[in-house]
Amino acid sequence: MTRAPAEPYERSFEATVDSVDGREVVLSETYFYAESGGQPADRGTVGGVQVADVQKRDGDVVHVLDADPSLSAGEAVSCEVDDAFRTYCMRAHTASHVLYGAGRRVLDDLGYGGFDIDDEKVRIDFTTSTEIDDDALVELERLANRAVWESRPVSWEQVDRDEAAEREAVAFNTKTEEGVFDDAEEVRVVTIGGETADGDPWDVAACGGTHVRNTKEVGPVTVLDRSNPGEGLTRVEFAVGPRAIRERRAEKAAALDAARAAGTSVGDLADEVERLTAELESVESELADAKADLVDARVAELAEETVERDGREWLVGTVDGVGPNELDDRVRELAGEVADVVVLTGEDGATFLVVGTDGDLGAGDVVDEVTGEFGGGGGGSPTFAQGGGLDAAPEDVVAYLRE
Repeated sequence: MTRAPAEPYERSFEATVDSVDGREVVLSETYFYAESGGQPADRGTVGGVQVADVQKRDGDVVHVLDADPSLSAGEAVSCEVDDAFRTYCMRAHTASHVLYGAGRRVLDDLGYGGFDIDDEKVRIDFTTSTEIDDDALVELERLANRAVWESRPVSWEQVDRDEAAEREAVAFNTKTEEGVFDDAEEVRVVTIGGETADGDPWDVAACGGTHVRNTKEVGPVTVLDRSNPGEGLTRVEFAVGPRAIRERRAEKAAALDAARAAGTSVGDLADEVERLTAELESVESELADAKADLVDARVAELAEETVERDGREWLVGTVDGVGPNELDDRVRELAGEVADVVVLTGEDGATFLVVGTDGDLGAGDVVDEVTGEFGGGGGGSPTFAQGGGLDAAPEDVVAYLRE
């Protein structure tokens, strides 16, 4: 018999050993929570031996111990549920219901797609037609913490399974509870009550986990991240307890540092970042225009010094202050216009070259010839190619091609 969900505040109890199989012990009754529905198994001791895991098997609650116990069937045994971990799980599990209740007020077509607790965070999977963007995350966190602050009562009761399924307000976790209630005549329904603007409880859900009796016991809830674990699902990860406080401290410190660096306040930081971004985009545009003018001026100089190589006119030269990707479009335009073959080279960490041709000579062939002489690699299409990592100065490459 297990009593953990119904009496979650119990930590110490006496029981009789029903059976022992190696490290696996079944008791006459237990307050240990068996792993289920996304909530991990309780920790603690049975007869002074650490509990490594707790599982339900064929109607029994099996306590898997860290070591072989010196216990036998019929023996009385003292048991201790780890207080810190049980309390954390109660708070974390209740927080998931609080957050789902917030989702009821923010998200459309809401469904419960999964849930899980680990030592550092909790995750809940929503099914919803609403995009959970940054604004939605902030609102979910705000509403969840408001519900905590309002000290809403949390209660649970056994309800006929069919009756619970017919209640439109009851959320069923379609992933982690799958199979948990299939053979049960009754299910536990957990309600977070208190008056709300719409007259409904904050949240009502079918759940076999452990919970606190009032939302004020949850403490701060800090949303950490969101992701998309599968089609139609949005996963929201959050923290309660010490990590929630650490995350808030880190966020506050980062916001203060950023505001200080930007010369503004935290409240005005978003506007200042927007202004700086626009200013940066303007500077980058001006820089791109300046580099284009530089390339054009350099090309005009080189156009007066084209050379004939293998019966074709070649424009070959160095260009400073730009990278290969900033030369792509210009080289494509010049090839076949100012010369049959255009090769511009420079340094961007290492020596590179950009080649454009009219198609009679493959641009990739030119890159292969140069990299065969100076190392490096590259490639491209018949009319355009790039090479990089050359073991030579740009001037050496130009001298080689102008021979």
